[in-house]
Amino acid sequence: MKIRVIESDCILKTGLSSIKLNDDLKNCYLVLKNMKVAVIGGGAAGFFSAISAKTHNPDAQVTIYERSDKLLSKVRISGGGRCNVTHHCFKIHELVKFYPRGEKPLKKAFGIFSPTDTISWFNDRGVELKTESDGRMFPVSDSSQTIIDCLMKEVHNLGIGIKTKSAIKTLKESKNGLILGFKNGETKEVERVVVATGGSPRTEGFNWLRELGHNTEEPVPSLFTFNMPDESITKLMGVVADPVSVKIMGSKLKSEGPLLITHWGMSGPAILKLSSFGARELNEMNYEFKTLINWTGELSEQEIRETLKGVVEEYGKKRIHNVNPFELPGRLWEFLIEKVEVGENMIWQNMGKKNINRMVHILMNDEYSVSGKTTFKEEFVTCGGISLQDIDIKTMHSKKVPNLYFAGEVLDIDGVTGGFNFQAAWTTGFIAGKLR
Repeated sequence: MKIRVIESDCILKTGLSSIKLNDDLKNCYLVLKNMKVAVIGGGAAGFFSAISAKTHNPDAQVTIYERSDKLLSKVRISGGGRCNVTHHCFKIHELVKFYPRGEKPLKKAFGIFSPTDTISWFNDRGVELKTESDGRMFPVSDSSQTIIDCLMKEVHNLGIGIKTKSAIKTLKESKNGLILGFKNGETKEVERVVVATGGSPRTEGFNWLRELGHNTEEPVPSLFTFNMPDESITKLMGVVADPVSVKIMGSKLKSEGPLLITHWGMSGPAILKLSSFGARELNEMNYEFKTLINWTGELSEQEIRETLKGVVEEYGKKRIHNVNPFELPGRLWEFLIEKVEVGENMIWQNMGKKNINRMVHILMNDEYSVSGKTTFKEEFVTCGGISLQDIDIKTMHSKKVPNLYFAGEVLDIDGVTGGFNFQAAWTTGFIAGKLR
């Protein structure tokens, strides 16, 4: 009898083309050939896990179970509806620095499936990606629907099943695998399970996984904007300053990049990055703190003073409103001048030492009070989840439960804005789907 050699715990690795199977091996082979794989979660990590599972195990019966009636919802709204697929960063030791949680373990994972592999995977399926000036990568169509269509088509072509409105309430071990307990009371036994349910805003959301012995890190919000209800700078909503440097007073937290002023406070990559790296610390502050902004980027006090000295010498008789030495947005420059509290007709040569000192301070240490955060529900990202100590990062296999794998934000892995969270989803999903 000829058999197909499958890499598995219960099939002997052999170079023989024909061997006589005993009853146990026959039964094991039949199970593998018709292996049922359940992927819990219909997001980016879930779809990629399912596609990987079917690709690496063609004879398996793979089904995606999604609790809601929506699939790939974050993919749809990501990047303003364009889908920030990944980031143009191909050096792994640099790439992992964009992950406040999971940096070291991801070095191994990205060695298996990297941004280069992501680009190739989509390109092989007719989806070309483009790189923008800040390194973010989008489909050339500038539409997230392109990515959704690609994933849906792949799932369809591979014969992967999809069941929506199928919420999982319990997960229990069985003799041959695991038993899914649905909220409607039904149960289903499968040989392999990949959990890709995404992050949870509450620790109770992980109870069903803790019952299996997994440890979890407390979930707290990440990637949020700063609310400044009492700050007049909000009247400049829509203004973007780039680059700026932002610090949190009383901590070592610091970030650089573009900053967007909104009608509720501040957002943009500089703020989102700071919220990501400071997720736990800012949570402990109950989101009540002061932030310092250097509107010149990372210029030092000496560099700012030298620039202003040059302006006084060259444009001394011009009104300060008419000379913008740091090329800040016009409305922002006017706003900062108002904070210096000099008359609108003040000329540079009459500024004097006191006013110059005040301008230097405002340019590099502009202080604002933050009271609360804003998190967009559809794009909610948490830090926290299944502890990476319980996961074999090279396989995404649970160290606590046989035949169980994890992928995506359900793990204690999260990145800053810029395509990094999707890359983690593609990578962990691809690895988990191997079912090794």
